[in-house]
Amino acid sequence: MESVIFEERQNQVHRKGKQPFDLACNKDSLAGAVSQRACVFCGSRVVLYPIADALHLVHGPIGCAAYTWDIRGALSSGPELHRLSFSTDLQERDVIFGGEKKLYRALKELIERHHPKAAFVYSTCIVGLIGDDLEGVCKKAGKKTGIPVLPVQSEGFKGNKRAGYHAACQAMFRLVGTGDTTGISKKSLNILGDFNLAGEIWIIRDYFKRMGIEVVANITGDGRVGDLQRAHGAALNVVQCSGATMDLALMMEEVYGIPHVRVSYFGVEDMAESLYTVARFFDDPKVMERTRKLVRDELAGLYPRLQEFRRALTGKKAAIYVGGAFKAFSLVKAFRLLGMEVVLVGSQTGTPQDYQELHDITDEGTIIVDDSNPLELSSFLKEKDVDIFVGGVKERPIAYKLGVGFCDHNHERKEALEGFVGMLNFAQEVYNTVMSPVWQFVPRKAGVRGQWSVASNQ
Repeated sequence: MESVIFEERQNQVHRKGKQPFDLACNKDSLAGAVSQRACVFCGSRVVLYPIADALHLVHGPIGCAAYTWDIRGALSSGPELHRLSFSTDLQERDVIFGGEKKLYRALKELIERHHPKAAFVYSTCIVGLIGDDLEGVCKKAGKKTGIPVLPVQSEGFKGNKRAGYHAACQAMFRLVGTGDTTGISKKSLNILGDFNLAGEIWIIRDYFKRMGIEVVANITGDGRVGDLQRAHGAALNVVQCSGATMDLALMMEEVYGIPHVRVSYFGVEDMAESLYTVARFFDDPKVMERTRKLVRDELAGLYPRLQEFRRALTGKKAAIYVGGAFKAFSLVKAFRLLGMEVVLVGSQTGTPQDYQELHDITDEGTIIVDDSNPLELSSFLKEKDVDIFVGGVKERPIAYKLGVGFCDHNHERKEALEGFVGMLNFAQEVYNTVMSPVWQFVPRKAGVRGQWSVASNQ
């Protein structure tokens, strides 16, 4: 069947083949629209929300506060202030006369009540339109309360989710460099771009500990204000979700001279290479030997299980649509390790460099798409007759309505998918989903089921 693509979307869809690769991406979000690509405000919230001992206050109408409580399920090993939802709830009168006094009163009351280590104040579309002096109010509240009160200039109409990442990084950078770095090891790093879904940052921290590397700050999963303030004392920034926190890494490199490396913790190949990349940076034979032993020990128990899954899954087809393109790279490799074919891959926030890399590692005929919509995704899934669709909460209904297996690789998952143990969890979930007998009863498999029934009766 022919897939449905709107005319204005033609340049954001590419089928890998003989034609030159050229994909439009990183376009601005449409203000007020709940689309695949979120707004600036949403992007800033995604990055900053997991800082667990900070106050997070949305300055705007109550509707924007829907994107607050547990939007990512980020786990904390201690305080859980980040899981409380606060908004100034601007009304018509506030829009007419300004919301600065209301914001100041809210900050004063909340800080006195909850005693946070810092406060992040997020501006929304209406705040940008009426011209509230967010910077001035935050500065005044900070002097009054004695804690950092940080404005996040995240008016939704200014761009797209990536612009929100930048706004978040600018806010965090105000904290960096304000803490004491005494006692930090020369073999130390900051973990950037992991949000501790299902406790995954604890898995990665354990790997680095086994290598003999100190982790100074989690940025931002299970994050702490105090760790951010001393993050400039680390020797290296390890950046996973490059779209979300790369700006912060670049700022720290420019001001404090801290180099950065890009990594991925998804899949066997990328997880191992990430650890080796860090070990090579520190250029210490002991660190490298501990890293080799860690990888050997983890793979010794992992590979036999993966081979069992591969025998059953070889030849099955997968589709990928995720928020950050970095996850798509690793997922393509992970499916290949399981013997599966990726026929569709895309993201909401990929850059031209990201999509070029996806083009390079995918097979002929693969559909590569930027910021897709439900109609397109549905038609692509039917065209390619996929066995499993990997996405987030917005993609789940699409898969189930079409009778396609689904794997949540985004906000709502409760199972760790990072690290070596994460690859085993992922393979188990893919196997259980794809091989479930329930799919023989869905309409798209009706013809296959009929043939199977005849064959079995014979």
